[in-house]
Amino acid sequence: MKNLLLPLLFTATLSFPSLAQRPQSVEGNVDNWPVHEYELTIDEEMVNLTGKNVKAMTINGSIPGPVLEFTEGEYAKIHVTNKMDVETSVHWHGLLLPNFFDGVPYLTTPPIRPGETFTYEFALKQSGTYWYHSHTGLQEQRGVYGSIQINPREQTMEYDKDLVLVLSDWMDENPHEQLRNLKRGNEWYLIKKGQVQSLNKVLAKNALGAKLKMSWQRMPDMAISDNYHDLFLVNGLPEQQYPDFEPGEKLRLRFVNASAASYFWLTFGGEDPFLVAADGLDVVPVKKNKTLIAVAETYDFIVTVPESGKLEIRATSQDGSGHASAYIGEGEIIPAPVVPEPDLIEMMKKMMAMDMKMGAPASKFRPGKNDSIKVMKKYAMEMDHMEMDMDSEGMKMKEDHTQHDMDMNEDMKRDTLVQDKMKDPNLMDPMKKPLPDSLVIGDAMKTAGSPVFNYDYLRAPAPTTISDEQPLKEILFNLTGNMNRYVWSINGVPLSETDKIKIEQGQKVRITLNNLTMMHHPMHLHGHFFRVINKNGEYSPLKHTVNVAPMQKTVIEFDANEYGDWFFHCHVLYHLNSGMARVFSYDTPRDERLDSYPLANLTTEANEYFTWGEVTGASHMTEFYATTTNIRNQFRLRAEYGWNENLEVTLTYERYLNDYFRVFVGGNIENEEEDNLDELEPTAIGGIRYLLPLLIDSELSIDHKLRPQVAFNAGLLLFPRLELYGEYEYQIDFGWNGDLEESKDYESETVFQVGLEYVLSKGVRLMGSYDNRFGAGGGISLWF
Repeated sequence: MKNLLLPLLFTATLSFPSLAQRPQSVEGNVDNWPVHEYELTIDEEMVNLTGKNVKAMTINGSIPGPVLEFTEGEYAKIHVTNKMDVETSVHWHGLLLPNFFDGVPYLTTPPIRPGETFTYEFALKQSGTYWYHSHTGLQEQRGVYGSIQINPREQTMEYDKDLVLVLSDWMDENPHEQLRNLKRGNEWYLIKKGQVQSLNKVLAKNALGAKLKMSWQRMPDMAISDNYHDLFLVNGLPEQQYPDFEPGEKLRLRFVNASAASYFWLTFGGEDPFLVAADGLDVVPVKKNKTLIAVAETYDFIVTVPESGKLEIRATSQDGSGHASAYIGEGEIIPAPVVPEPDLIEMMKKMMAMDMKMGAPASKFRPGKNDSIKVMKKYAMEMDHMEMDMDSEGMKMKEDHTQHDMDMNEDMKRDTLVQDKMKDPNLMDPMKKPLPDSLVIGDAMKTAGSPVFNYDYLRAPAPTTISDEQPLKEILFNLTGNMNRYVWSINGVPLSETDKIKIEQGQKVRITLNNLTMMHHPMHLHGHFFRVINKNGEYSPLKHTVNVAPMQKTVIEFDANEYGDWFFHCHVLYHLNSGMARVFSYDTPRDERLDSYPLANLTTEANEYFTWGEVTGASHMTEFYATTTNIRNQFRLRAEYGWNENLEVTLTYERYLNDYFRVFVGGNIENEEEDNLDELEPTAIGGIRYLLPLLIDSELSIDHKLRPQVAFNAGLLLFPRLELYGEYEYQIDFGWNGDLEESKDYESETVFQVGLEYVLSKGVRLMGSYDNRFGAGGGISLWF
């Protein structure tokens, strides 16, 4: 397999930029535009990047796929053939094109079924750096992605050659298996990265109070990235050499972050480069070295090949778990600055010192209820007037009372205008007075004057304002998530539980993105560019993907000038496939070519059932657990057998009413007499389960003999691989069914277990426990 993406080179004599910012249609009849065709074949093959053979998906035999180079004003015809056994698709990320060819299967475009060829065709009305990728399941993580370079008709920038650098992340593990493990809620990937916040580490950093605050809000360990990736790649390899450029040449480096889940810090050896474009569109050039590139973003930089030595360009994963490097030129390495690994425990301490309120539900009790403003206020930071510098070294804070007051005033204005009869839980009515561009709402990722986590360094070369004469439609999106169950949503409602959001041509649509989670979310809108409101006011940049930082607000707005349905979603692939998405609809007729492709195939994709289990063999007992679950429904089977002839089997179905509260029914079988299996007693049970603060799972139930029971279970990671766990059950019989002996007021039974587990690998653990029914012993647990 080819792992190398060949650089695209061309010579240009240009002047430094003053480009019109908004993508415009090229003049002339599209029928007369020159046609530029490509053939792409998506297939499965074995690759070996880490010393292990893994089945991957390739485009024309390579990862990434080929660079598709066009010139603005051409008509693209791209024939995509699917040689796999499963369906696939291609989305043209950032391109303005007919709705039918946008490439989201079942929403805008038919899927490409095995053995079929689908032709995408569209006029190229823009220039810049873009990319393409599968929009089917988790295929992008397996290799279905590539870059697009559209050269402008008239050059506006002075440089000599182009080099496309596609950044990506790679895992040997099956991506679906990794998503299943995230749904399971264990800490294996943090353990594997050495980032788990076990008790010994917390105590060593004097962070016990912060840890308790986190746990009290039902929050698991801090994490910058959910996933574990074996490698980070640039143009298909962890390291690339480009020795053929001449000293003194100016290169336009076109970065594409095609990762499934990884942000990167871009750092450059030598002099600071000029950042000249973002998401395909030119910006006012600015010297900038350390730059965070979110998933699905593109950035263009101008660098000069050194007279001697080779320049390192380093892409460090935001969580510090690895990096990829490209070297330009020949000779001694001119190293790029190394971004240190973030200290998650120090970050936790500083966050908890700010009295952040967390735990906004990812699956709320009434999905149709419009309470987004109430939730935004409830889970706002107690110290919202503080700015955070979430640099890799930790956080710095300084006061900004003015911004806090503006945000609160705007929130109150909106709150008074929300109508009780609104049916769409995502919408707010427009404010009576249009928002002036000089007002920075949310101050995207504001960070104490530092440019590392905001977009203030991006300034459009021309005004990007949308006419105040256009009707204003305002929408509030609280970005919500539950790390314990790995459910991600917007306004506490996953995609499978909501309707399309109706917009109309000619409207100005303004969206406040309020991140109530501890993760970054790169939010992408198909088919449109939007303004990212920053300190540059009317010169705020246009983008197609915006990073919304943890516990921060970002405001975007776009001109509703399209037709059809368009996807809006988090571009972290695992968040998208867990529910963080919406569909914007112009409420125009659906394309007849989609009649046999039901939209439900897309909207219910994140509501998939996952199954996992555990079997334990020990010297005193054996246990078996199995769970099958989706967003709202869960089936659980637990069987325990002691070698002293004690048995208990419980099967339940539970319904999640929200993230923490569920109701359940089921049955239980256990031996009626201790240490004797001659008589087994079946009972029907029902009750409620609730996740308490400190991540203690609780249960209150009653069986058909009217015997109430209460139960608790919890775990604590003492060391990175050693967990302490405990369970407690108490059942009492008051004789409500008439079976109690007259001489007794009640009978009770207490069951408890306490134990230790040592994690050997994702699927193997050593255990030792004491159970008051089975005694003490040790053994091995296998997770599957």
